[in-house]
Amino acid sequence: MQASNDLSLGKSSFQWQNLSWRFRSTSATERALQYQAGQKISGFTVKEVVTVPDLFLTAVKLTHDNTGAQYLHAARDDKNNLFSVQLRTTPMDNTGVPHILEHTVLCGSEKYPCRDPFFKMLNRSLSTFMNAFTASDFTMYPFSTQNGKDFQNLLSVYLDAVFFPCLRELDFWQEGWRLENENPTDPTSPLVFKGVVFNEMKGAFSDNERVYAQHLQNKLYPDHTYGVVSGGEPLAIPDLSWEQLKHFHATHYHPSNARFFTYGDLPLEQHLKQIQEEALSKFERTEPDTAVPNQPHWDRPREDHVTCSPDAMAPDAAKQNTLCMSYLITDTFEGFTLSLLSSLMISGPNSPFYKTLIEPKIGTNFSSVVGTKEASFSIGLQGMAEEDTEKVKQIIVQTIDEIIANGFEEERIEALLHKIEIQMKHQSTSFGLSLASYIASCWNHDGDPVQLLKISDSVAQFRQALKDNPRFLQEKVLHYFKDNTHRLTLSMSPDEAYLEKQVKAEEEKLQKKVQALSESDKKDIYEKGLELLSVQSKIQDASCLPALKVSDIEPTIAVTPVEMGTAGGVPVQYCEQPTNGMVYFRAMCSLNTLPEDLKLYVPLFCSSVIMKSNVYLYASITQFAIRKSIVHSQSDSQGVLLSSSCLERNLPDMFHLWSDIFNSPHFDDEERLRVLVMMSAQELANGISYSGHMYAMTRAARSLTPTGELQETFGGMEQVKFMKRIAEMPDLTQVLRTLPRIKRHILNPLNMRCAVNSTPQKMSDAAGQLDNFMSNVASNKKDRKPVPPGSGPSRKLITVRTASTFKLDLCPNFKPCQMKTFFPMPFPINFVSECIRTVPFTHEDYASLNILSRVMTAKYLHREIREKGGAYGGGARVGGGLFTFYSYRDPNSVQTLSTFRKSVDWVRSGQFTQQDIDEAKLSVFSAVDSPVAPSNKGMGRFLSGITDELKQAHRERLFAVTDKSLVDVAGRYLGIGQRTCGVAILGPENDTIKKDPSWVVK
Repeated sequence: MQASNDLSLGKSSFQWQNLSWRFRSTSATERALQYQAGQKISGFTVKEVVTVPDLFLTAVKLTHDNTGAQYLHAARDDKNNLFSVQLRTTPMDNTGVPHILEHTVLCGSEKYPCRDPFFKMLNRSLSTFMNAFTASDFTMYPFSTQNGKDFQNLLSVYLDAVFFPCLRELDFWQEGWRLENENPTDPTSPLVFKGVVFNEMKGAFSDNERVYAQHLQNKLYPDHTYGVVSGGEPLAIPDLSWEQLKHFHATHYHPSNARFFTYGDLPLEQHLKQIQEEALSKFERTEPDTAVPNQPHWDRPREDHVTCSPDAMAPDAAKQNTLCMSYLITDTFEGFTLSLLSSLMISGPNSPFYKTLIEPKIGTNFSSVVGTKEASFSIGLQGMAEEDTEKVKQIIVQTIDEIIANGFEEERIEALLHKIEIQMKHQSTSFGLSLASYIASCWNHDGDPVQLLKISDSVAQFRQALKDNPRFLQEKVLHYFKDNTHRLTLSMSPDEAYLEKQVKAEEEKLQKKVQALSESDKKDIYEKGLELLSVQSKIQDASCLPALKVSDIEPTIAVTPVEMGTAGGVPVQYCEQPTNGMVYFRAMCSLNTLPEDLKLYVPLFCSSVIMKSNVYLYASITQFAIRKSIVHSQSDSQGVLLSSSCLERNLPDMFHLWSDIFNSPHFDDEERLRVLVMMSAQELANGISYSGHMYAMTRAARSLTPTGELQETFGGMEQVKFMKRIAEMPDLTQVLRTLPRIKRHILNPLNMRCAVNSTPQKMSDAAGQLDNFMSNVASNKKDRKPVPPGSGPSRKLITVRTASTFKLDLCPNFKPCQMKTFFPMPFPINFVSECIRTVPFTHEDYASLNILSRVMTAKYLHREIREKGGAYGGGARVGGGLFTFYSYRDPNSVQTLSTFRKSVDWVRSGQFTQQDIDEAKLSVFSAVDSPVAPSNKGMGRFLSGITDELKQAHRERLFAVTDKSLVDVAGRYLGIGQRTCGVAILGPENDTIKKDPSWVVK
């Protein structure tokens, strides 16, 4: 997987754990404090031990005596333990060698020689996260789990994969690239390029934002590793040989070039002992030549231009240009200041660049930023007209001058520092992973990762610098931007022939390769293709891999106590949790009374309400995190979810802000709405190439259930096209008139229920504030009679309807029907999905269908779609009353649909073992039991009516699933005659589909 290397503080989600809450005889943080600098443990020496009270952790820094490997342990009372090893990988060409290597090392190792141990471990463990990332200059292999035995199993597999991989030639062909007959069993079929990474990168480069960001990095840092595409330029990938791949591993994947990170409450000694015995003891120190020199500083600014594919979904076809000014910044110490500065300059409607670039409607969105050894800052615009290029350059220069002259409002600086405080208090469930990602880049270039974790120190230093010199930030802007000669101005414009040129270039590359082949080479390729196919088709013996057993899974769930009450006549769920000084509020506003013709406008309504509040947010010192989402629960309501969180001391301010939104939303500013529409339309258009499988799944589900239909309306291709239409309207008055109509239905206490999560000490205060807010909102509703608490229409909602109603009672007019839709897209790859109507969560067959989806994914679809088909991914999932097949970045289209059908025949013929079922159960339980943050406890019940009792019943049904029940549900729900299905494909022009009258082509 490719990862962007984003280390701005705002992106990492910090989590705290209330130490007094989970009492241990000694906490993990206290145990870690017993280590002393100089102490020897399992071949490592402790270098320093530091408490980081901000994040409630103790950091222990060590080095490995023999190899010099660096190690950081973050001890914290969190059961979700994480391991990560990262290697500095600095390619010097575009063949994608680090990325293809990342894929290939996970295909088998000395101790675990079976093919694909990585994917197989997904079904043999209770991991909460498993992946690998290739950044511009490092490759990282992280996993996390809550089970100690599982941690040791996964650690063993990861260490062996990274340091002792098989790197078989067949795996290189499968994962990287190969020449192969289009139909591997027919030697007369034409030779084509195949390979997982080859197709993944073709997909990645069909995303214009990605194309731009890649060029920006390569051209701003042209002289070393950042001047190349670490993920692989599709047409350069076929220049990589198997020998070069093995050489890159030998020179880069060595402990002397590695950084190990562990996190959580498991004892450090055990980790060190296992890492020493299974890996490090087998190596001697080397001097890796992987350091990245600083980019030589230019003495004058440069300009450059690139082209991209036109975007059919662009909100304005005449405005598809991008322009960006990027500055190289050499002082690495300035990371914290720089991230604050960039937020002050470009975040939120009150920022200077928002006002000068977005509000005048010159373009729709800011351009991308890249992360590397030396920081860079980029400011620019997407969705602009070619003729505005000079104007935008001028505005950027002028805005920088204005910032130097006027500085920033004190309230905005305080709001930003307050946001950092919230991020440190908020507890995410993947805190270990956030930390690993946050420190990766700095540590990769020998910076001090512990220093980076002391966020309060950075805030204090920043405050002191401002106090000592009120012009501190202005002087930084002068130094970084105004006087910086290492500046790149990069423009990008669409080229109608772009795709055609790419196809032609690939064809030429292919012909050149093919022409160089003798007849015996071609015969050789055919035989190797058959050999690969036969290896891919063999049933794998995975018995060498460690595995948990089904008996290792907890038989019962931990109960989450909630209390039900009312506030101002509105039902409320209260859940007391160790939220570490934060209060979390949610309101579910039902859409059941909303007229059909208004539904398409709901996402725009949500954005415009939030946008209004943001103006207030940035002007006020109290910063709230407000999100909107549209929820389709399987109980009896579909709704808009309002959510916000605040520090306990800001509780009154948070509800004051909500009162303001409910009582006086402004839907009269056409200029602001126009900006919002353009930004939303651009964002939706940008997302298709990255999330095409989600759009295909949403579309395929549209004609099968009421929820599916609503999801397509709110977040599918229908919404993308709707926003494009609105963006094209010369006059938005009609839209402005529509928004207050929606408000009457959504922001209405009669249609609401609420939830609050906070500490026990703060709950009664929160309940009181909520009661005031509700009474205030209700008294402003002239058309509403006061409702005495516990009576009236809102009372029914407290007894949560279970999911078994499945909303068909609510939509008596809904008739499921078959539908096949094709969206021609300017991509070289496809996103394919097929959905079949089945049953909701509470149905007794749901557990069997859930296990069935995992068995089919792991034992059939992965092999056929990814390994043989060359797609980046594919599988089956269940939920929302549907059984869904999908593929991602797939070179095939209609063939993949027949693979979906064959997978059903495969299951019905019973070609799987008890071991396969047990593995699927482990995989399902690792999702069912994934950690839940205190802020989200009780949310399943609140949003979908899924109580602890329903969860426990589902759990027991999962344990009880047998081979017989899998064959049975496959026949009853997925068999050809039984099913009502929907199909959708997004992909390049397709003659087969065009000629088939059963398809609707959009």
